Amino acid sequence: MSNTPTPHIGAKFGDIAETVIMAGDPLRAKFMAENYLENPVLVNEVRGMLGFTGTYKGKRVSVMGHGMGIPSIAIYTYELYNFYDAKTIIRIGSAGSYHPDLKIGDLVLAMGACTDSNFGAQYHLPGTFAPIADFDLLRHAAEVCEEKSFRYKVGNVMSSDLFYADIPEADKWMKMGVLAVEMEAAALYMNAARAGKRALVICTISDHILTGEVTTPEQRQKTFTNMMEVALSIA
Repeated sequence: MSNTPTPHIGAKFGDIAETVIMAGDPLRAKFMAENYLENPVLVNEVRGMLGFTGTYKGKRVSVMGHGMGIPSIAIYTYELYNFYDAKTIIRIGSAGSYHPDLKIGDLVLAMGACTDSNFGAQYHLPGTFAPIADFDLLRHAAEVCEEKSFRYKVGNVMSSDLFYADIPEADKWMKMGVLAVEMEAAALYMNAARAGKRALVICTISDHILTGEVTTPEQRQKTFTNMMEVALSIA
């Protein structure tokens, strides 16, 4: 297509598969490509946002980083959906638990995504849009979790623009039953809705807002493999 390569993705049209699994950390994408894909080929390294295309059990799949926060994932997923003709994007990310029963390493399948971002204002809707996952992807992911006996919950997440909030408001989201906080799902779901494509966010609990437990960057990069297996199983 004439729009590719884009300002942010150096791949040619056709280099990227119809299904793209994305991680905030490009090194997580690299780890996934090297450990799960057959014959992975580097298709993007613009701005260090590594992307690879290979096969998994005979199916062509791409894995790529998307950076941190709504502005970053919004740019990459917009270009993938609209310029590279990606049909499905699955985000595998980390999240902070708001729920007492969600422990470090547990999975959250984001059925919906609340947000404090102004990202949705661009659509000039006469109300509030509710960003949600693709149901078939969500259902299939839950089935895989059951089959593999992975600990997981399905529900709402909070996509926050703020990592260091001047006035933390986690308790208010907890009261509404929100399971966890991350920084990208709402934009991905809105981009997917606008493009008529599919999306799902699968997060691993990396820290706990209630207990103060945390993981290291290396753990987040290399040990959160359950969500990778779920994403690949439904790709």
